[in-house]
Amino acid sequence: MSYPASPNGAGAIRVRPDAAQFWAGAAATAVVAALIALVGILVSRWALGVPILAPAGDGAWGNAHTGEYVLLAALAALIAAGILYLLELGAPAPRVFFGWIVGLATLAAVVYPFSTSAPVEQKAATAIVNLILGIAIASLLSAVSARAIRISRSGPPIARPISGPSAYGQSAYGPSAYGPGPGPRPQPYGNTEPLNHPGSSPNPPPPPTPPSDWR
Repeated sequence: MSYPASPNGAGAIRVRPDAAQFWAGAAATAVVAALIALVGILVSRWALGVPILAPAGDGAWGNAHTGEYVLLAALAALIAAGILYLLELGAPAPRVFFGWIVGLATLAAVVYPFSTSAPVEQKAATAIVNLILGIAIASLLSAVSARAIRISRSGPPIARPISGPSAYGQSAYGPSAYGPGPGPRPQPYGNTEPLNHPGSSPNPPPPPTPPSDWR
């Protein structure tokens, strides 16, 4: 995303996420999402006795649906990361749009279990796990995006004043194009004149001799 140039000619401001840092954070978010899904299934089936995604006879880890659910959670995190990356590249207020997208997707994931024919406790447990997943993905990716943002400025460099006197034909930003500036001009050594008596010799003349009939 780019912002227009400033009035003083400093150039346009470009806001871009650092790709390496962003996708490293996205991969870490996918791992966290997968672990949340796995722990949620384990807590529901083993600690609470609510057999979600598989019959109760399949034990605390369930069946193949457990692995599918874990992989879907990681994939959802990566898809959300891709959406946020594209929004950061070109959309105004990217995190506002990302919040709405993830919020609506999380709401759909929470409501969907109640459309099945499973018992109510299984529906509620699945909805709670999906809600935690959505909140975790949104918060982690927002933090990753805020950390990976880089701000650059395009356009000509800003002129900076140079150090030193500017009385002999130099302005504050380099040599003057309009001739020497005000003030005394430098003269070669051995031919200097006092500034307060131009045209006089370096040594003052002797005082006049008084007349002979002076009393």
